[in-house]
Order: sequence, then C-alpha cells, then structure tokens
Amino acid sequence: MAKKNNANIGFEKQIWDAACVLWGHIPAAEYRKVIVGLIFLRYISSAFEKRYEELLKEGDGFENDRDAYAEENIFFVPEEARWSKISTAAHTPEIGTVIDDAMRAIEKENTSLKNVLPKNYASPDLDKRVLGEVVDLFTNEVKMDGTDASKDLLGRTYEYCIAQFAAYEGTKGGEFYTPSSIVKTIVAILKPFNNCRVYDPCMGSGGMFVQSEKFVQAHSNNRGNISVYGQESNADTWKMAKMNMAIRGIDANFGSYHADTFFNDIHKTLKSDFIMANPPFNLSNWGADKLKDDVRWKYGMPPSGNANYAWIQHMIHHLAPNGKIGLVLANGALSSQSSGEGEIRRKIIEDDLVEGIVALPTQLFYSVTIPVTLWFITKNKKQKGKTLFIDARKMGYMVDRKHRDFTEGLQEDGSLGDIDLLAKTFEDFQNGILEEKKGFTAIATIEDIAKQDYILTPGRYVGIEEQEDDGEPFEEKMTRLTSELSDMFKKSHELEEEIRKKLGAIGYEI
Repeated sequence: MAKKNNANIGFEKQIWDAACVLWGHIPAAEYRKVIVGLIFLRYISSAFEKRYEELLKEGDGFENDRDAYAEENIFFVPEEARWSKISTAAHTPEIGTVIDDAMRAIEKENTSLKNVLPKNYASPDLDKRVLGEVVDLFTNEVKMDGTDASKDLLGRTYEYCIAQFAAYEGTKGGEFYTPSSIVKTIVAILKPFNNCRVYDPCMGSGGMFVQSEKFVQAHSNNRGNISVYGQESNADTWKMAKMNMAIRGIDANFGSYHADTFFNDIHKTLKSDFIMANPPFNLSNWGADKLKDDVRWKYGMPPSGNANYAWIQHMIHHLAPNGKIGLVLANGALSSQSSGEGEIRRKIIEDDLVEGIVALPTQLFYSVTIPVTLWFITKNKKQKGKTLFIDARKMGYMVDRKHRDFTEGLQEDGSLGDIDLLAKTFEDFQNGILEEKKGFTAIATIEDIAKQDYILTPGRYVGIEEQEDDGEPFEEKMTRLTSELSDMFKKSHELEEEIRKKLGAIGYEI
C-alpha cells in the first residue's frame, strides 16, 4: 500500500508541470504571482460551481444567493470570474484581459482581497498563446469536485508550488513555507481548541492556520470558531497568505498591509491562546539598535546579529495567561552563549516556561538542510518545574532522495504514526504517566538543566539508546571483529598495490 505523505504527491506535480510551461516566457519576478493566481482562481471557481449545481437541483432559487455559499465557507464567484468563462477565452488574444477582469470582479466581491490578487495577465510581457496553453492544462488536467478532500489537495498543491518557487529562486524554503509534517506535529502537540486565538507573527503563506482549522474541524466539526491573527513583512507572501485563507474560507486578521513584526507590531494588544511560528532562521541585521528599550525584551536585549531570541520573547509577550507556543528554530538557539543569548535562555528556563524540546531529523524541509528543533513554551505548565526532551532525529521515512516525511494515523502494524506518537508522548508527560525511554525521551527539572549550563540540546538528557544484547560474549565479538578488520586491511593493501602497478604501466609512479 502506497503511503500517503505530506512531502510529495503526483497531483501536485501535475500542476507544477503545468506551471513550467510558462518557464522562460515571463519575467521571473512575475512568474510566481501568475501561477499562484491561476491556482486560486481555478479552485474557488470549482468549489463555487459544485455548490451552484447543488442549489440548482434543490430548486429553491438560492443559486445566486451569496449567503447560501457563505454558510458552507464557499467563496461566491461572480459570473465574469468563473472558470467556464476563462477556459472559453483560452485561445483568444483577450485571455489576459479576461483573467485580469476576473481578479478585479473577485476583489470587488470580497473587500478583504482588495489589491491582493495578481492582475498582470494582460501584460505585453506575457505570451498569450502560452498563457492559453496553461489555462487548458488547468481546465483538463486539474479535476476537482469541490469536496473537502480536493480542497485540501489544492491547498497542498498551492503550498507545494510555493515551496518549489523557493527552491528555484534560491531562497531559504523556510522563509515562507513550513512543511506539512512539521506544522501537523506542532498542531497535534498544542491541540488548539474551539473559540481560541491563534497567532503567527511571521506567518509566510499561512500554513499554520490551515492546519489549526483542520484540527478544530476534525475534533468538533464546527469550522470558523478560531480567531486567526497573523503578520508578514514580505508583500507578495502576505498576499499569498490572504489568498490561502480565502481558498479555505478562513476568516483572518492579517492587518491591512504587510509589515515588519519587530518595528510595527500590528497586533500590539493581542494576548493569544496559541502561537505557532517558523521564524526566519538566525536572522541578522533585524534592527536591534533601534529597539533597545522595547517592552518585549523582558528577559534581556537580543543580539543584533541573531533574531532568534527576539522572536521567542516577542511570542512570550503575546501569550495569554494559559497560552502555549510551538515554534521551529535552528539548533544553535539551544546552546548559544554568545552576546547574552545564554543569559536570556537561562531566565526563560528559570521562569518555568519551557515545556518541551523536540530535536527533528534533517531533510523535512524542501530546500533547507540545517538541523532544526521544535520548542514548546507554555505559561502555567501542567508539570511545574519540568521539561520534556525528545530526540526524534531517527523518526520519519524518506519519500525520495531529498525529502523526509513523518507518518500519521494508525500504521498497518498497529503502531502509532510519528506525529501521533510525538503528540501522545507530550500528552503522557503532561498527565504525569510518561515512562522515559533512553535515547528517545527524558524528563528534566530546572535543576537538571542548570547542571547542563542551561543548554537545551535533547541529546544531553535522553542519552544513547540501549542496544539489545545479541548474546555474543564480548571477548568472542572482539576477536571476530578484529579478524574481519585484519582481512579488510589485507584486501586494501592488495588493491593499493594493484593500482600502483596499473599507474606505473602507463608512466605514472606514486
């Protein structure tokens, strides 16, 4: 049975292949906007058409009633923006104008998308013949019936394309795209509940919110009860997040414009129940010199050369009295002592805020190989004075040569998937019933962490996994292994001699 994974699926690749038809026919800076806009348009139109047909069959005359769509979290698409109109115009010289007009009609229909959607399809730089071919591919290859499954599928496709753009543009994939397996792990551990405030101060394309909504929907079947707050400094990425929310029917407050979180904290008074974030790793030159006496630096002034502890403190500042944070950080933040970081970390630990640290395996990100860790910071922890350490570096499986993914759900052998196992481990710890497992989990007190100089690297606490005794006595094993090594040395010398002879024969002495 093929594994369903978060890292790569064929459907996403189909759309990416369709996107590649445009490659070389459009300036690189415009490319991402063009494809993302078409994905957006194709999905909302598909979902609308399915609902439209349902309402027609019901025969009550509500097919043009906007409320009949809103109650199902479906975007009302005006006539001039429907895919049927766009596909009909695919091979006309006006195709660019038709798409631009569709985008304007949608913005008029939904004021929260004003000036968000791309309207560059009529540009003379965009070859209309090639654009028509791409529209055909989206019409014929991308089959959707508007169900939740296809909604998730298109959402994942959208995110997959964002990740591919990151790789092709040579940017850090982690800057605006967090792989689903990481987001799902954070959400499964934090368990955001109904009627809560969820915040991401560096939201990228908004993946954290999508998974939160899915979690609440799965557990209460009542969507839309999460209040979503976000902020993003990159204008294009901010627009993508707005579209991403519209695709899913998620109502969100991202401010009325993109803005730098450190310099313009648009949710200044927000105290959030859950904060989930993947801040840019080891961000330098973040403007520390201009924010010296900021109220957010409760535990100390973060160094100008690295924003890791500025992000952590910003998030702690925005926590409600029982709030929880789940964030991704580069491993350096666990042990760095430079420029006061060690001192800030010590104060946060002594304030009993660090609930758990999870060391992740490499290759979970699309284009970032740097090893990362999940931090869980909690106010009013269940297990006072204790921190859970998990070494998950051996977890997951390789989807292909470059990408690793976590399993989820019940596996064929009856065991828990990786994401579920991590969530259960946290739950057992919080309930005081976790049995530590050498090499995988450890529970440490603040005193234990102090003895390790307040370094939070999980390996220091969990130790090395105990090897199963294979029954071979030590002396016999050493005799066997040294004998094997001797044979290997002998073969190595024979090979070396052979190479010397061959090189000598053609006039190259070593």
